Amino acid sequence: MTDHDPGRPGRGADQPSAPAPGAEPPAPGAEPLASEAEPLATGAGASASGAGTASAAGAGPGSAGPPVRGATRAVARIRDAFADAGVTGLLHARDIDTGAELGLGADALMSTASVHKLCLVSTVFREAARGRIDLTQQVEVPAEQRTKGPTGLAAMLDPARLSLRDLAAQSIAVSDNTAADVLWDRVGLDAVNSAMAELGLRSTRAVHMMRDLYASMTADAGAAGVAALVEPATLARLRVLDPAHTNHSTARDLTALLAAVWRDEVCAGEHGRLLRRVLGLQAWSHRLASGFPFDDVRVSGKTGTLPTLRHEAGVVEYPDGGRYAVAVLTRSASTAITLPAADAVIGTAARIAVDALRAGAR
Repeated sequence: MTDHDPGRPGRGADQPSAPAPGAEPPAPGAEPLASEAEPLATGAGASASGAGTASAAGAGPGSAGPPVRGATRAVARIRDAFADAGVTGLLHARDIDTGAELGLGADALMSTASVHKLCLVSTVFREAARGRIDLTQQVEVPAEQRTKGPTGLAAMLDPARLSLRDLAAQSIAVSDNTAADVLWDRVGLDAVNSAMAELGLRSTRAVHMMRDLYASMTADAGAAGVAALVEPATLARLRVLDPAHTNHSTARDLTALLAAVWRDEVCAGEHGRLLRRVLGLQAWSHRLASGFPFDDVRVSGKTGTLPTLRHEAGVVEYPDGGRYAVAVLTRSASTAITLPAADAVIGTAARIAVDALRAGAR
């Protein structure tokens, strides 16, 4: 979905086109979230309830290593922060250069919402690096039949013409659903899923584009429309909240993707630099970036919002060269549309995790 930043002048509250209310019973078939789950399990294929707290892992999504000092206390603090904010949450953080990692429910599947635009845009630049598409190619975007959304091309009234790379920038900077669907149409679901598989992301899959996500939610809401999205009975039948029926990933897979982007493993050279530039354009600062309010710390990322779900995955870069990929995926326990505490705890949890990784490296 498209996300707004209430923390910046002139922007609205964090909300998709349809309301993003809070509490609901777990979606049918969905994995439980991890406020009561065990901390991160190390080793390939570990489940969300595996033993252990953190490790100094290798580059791959499932590598393992010796524990990170202070990880148990950090995970407990993250659990407490989630509980205080009225959410349940999944988290994974990794040092991009050493592979040290810390997580909570890191392998549980979650509906990704607009966070999946990370996978889409990474694939676009990967395809360009392989000579399969031209990022400067101009695309006509007519005013008719645009994908719903309150930002970017989705909110504009007139025909537009943009390059593929500018469509990618729109998809990340303001979570433009129309721009994203133009890219989905250009590269296709299969190419995105193949790219993620090549990168070793075994639990990440796209099953529909943004227009289809909206259509699914509209159909499931029924005759009452978006007004019904505050009702627990309606939320329980939304397929977009069930990772078995929508785009999905895990916190661990998302940090693996981001680490690969920052290590030039998705695409190297100029294409890698341009991809990182695009991922640094996001306008919203009320989630992940709120945990790192420093002029000399750079935060790149992508938010995602659906009814009851608030996510962000990104990279935090310190002036001393430390680079950390973090993914925080949450479900709220309130039906309120605007939940500042639920947004802010994403930054709080990420900061606790990154601080633990940095302390363990000293």
